[in-house]
Amino acid sequence: MPVHAAPRSRRRQLITAALGLALIGLTFAFVLPKIAGYTAVWHVVRTLSWLSILALAGATILNIVTFAPPWMICLPGLGFRRAIVVTQASTATTYVAPGGAAPGMAVSFAMLRAWGYTSRQVAVTVAVTGVWNQLIIFGSPPLALAMLALIGEHDPLLQSFALIGVVVFGAALGLFAAGMASEELARWSGDVGARLATRVLRIVRKRRVRFNGESVVRFRSDALDLLRTKWHLITVGALAGQLSVFFVLYVTVRVLGIGSGALLGLEIFAAWSVAKLLGSVPITPGGIGVIELGLTSLLVGFGGPKAKVVAAVLVYRFLTVVPTLVLGLIAAATWKRHPRGKDALVTGLD
Repeated sequence: MPVHAAPRSRRRQLITAALGLALIGLTFAFVLPKIAGYTAVWHVVRTLSWLSILALAGATILNIVTFAPPWMICLPGLGFRRAIVVTQASTATTYVAPGGAAPGMAVSFAMLRAWGYTSRQVAVTVAVTGVWNQLIIFGSPPLALAMLALIGEHDPLLQSFALIGVVVFGAALGLFAAGMASEELARWSGDVGARLATRVLRIVRKRRVRFNGESVVRFRSDALDLLRTKWHLITVGALAGQLSVFFVLYVTVRVLGIGSGALLGLEIFAAWSVAKLLGSVPITPGGIGVIELGLTSLLVGFGGPKAKVVAAVLVYRFLTVVPTLVLGLIAAATWKRHPRGKDALVTGLD
């Protein structure tokens, strides 16, 4: 069994990558052109005025700068410049590397450790910001469904995703709360998780994991110390970061000529929340192809004009992916030139 495990693992990775590429190709080469031809889409984009372009640029800049505050809140002495560098580099990694958020987390960890932050500081920051963002992502579809229900709209597809969001949101929140509430439960879950992870790694001929129940207990203590004083700031920062992404879509839809008569703001939010949930599943890097397909289908289903919807989705994805890729490459090439904060090792966790 172990002799063939590594080739099987590589085979699975290759199959997953091939399926992801096939989905991306199918989306952009067949599905989107079927909804609206690219000639018609380009004609819509060409109608943008300079004022509209400035509005899109402003929304994009706002989106980028809101990446930084949660990290600055969690890591004293990080500063805005280094926070932007680490968030852009790590986010860009998720757009080019398979595996969902894991590659981005690894990049964040390496950069922050090199700047002088301890492993415990970095681990708790990555975990807390990640959990908060995921809770918002899974909580958004139920919120959108509730708001649409208030104005008398019902969508079966949105209801399905809202139900999934409620289940995952409740389970994640319950597990996190349970782990934070009890030291014994945190120790038990850490020991069980370490044993399960070690068995999986043994199958693929990797070394055993380095964490155990005591590691999780220490993490719990560090997380509680952080959340007791800053949970509200972290929550506001995470909400601002996620909603700024939605704001880019909203501005894009409006400047491309889709008014409230065709798509309500709540409908745009509902479509965005479901697409965001779909994109969180690591099918393709950065959800490329998945988000475009889901967002276009929902916006058209809500009554948006096809050519304008496809144009809005493609412009939105360009503005939320390409600038981060460019800035991420620059950050990856220059991050060592940014010295660590003076307070990195003084005010943080030991």
